[in-house]
Amino acid sequence: MNFELIENLLPIVLSLVLAMAIPSVLMLLSRLLGPRRDTVTKLSPYECGIQTRSITGDARHRFNVKFYLVAMCFLVFDVEIVFLFPWAVLFQKLAWGGFISMLGFLGILTFGWFYLWKRGALEWE
Repeated sequence: MNFELIENLLPIVLSLVLAMAIPSVLMLLSRLLGPRRDTVTKLSPYECGIQTRSITGDARHRFNVKFYLVAMCFLVFDVEIVFLFPWAVLFQKLAWGGFISMLGFLGILTFGWFYLWKRGALEWE
């Protein structure tokens, strides 16, 4: 049996098991212990903001483009940050080559953040 493979995969498997077990247990506890009072307000669909009678149920209501820009910025930076975790795990094995490549990656990420900041994509009016 290859113990090195098991030693390398054990933290990943343990993380996946915990990532699935904790929310499942919390949802089960919430279902078992939580109150069950269904009201008209609780069962109605909810979207952000205060809805008036004129736009409730209207699928053609326009949203500000700023919402989409912020969502796209969040997705880009969130996905980019995920690449830091494998680098952190293999930091000692990658040595200076990995360190310099990660500095380049973080430099591009920082440049993108400053670009969005200067363009005003992160400011609310």
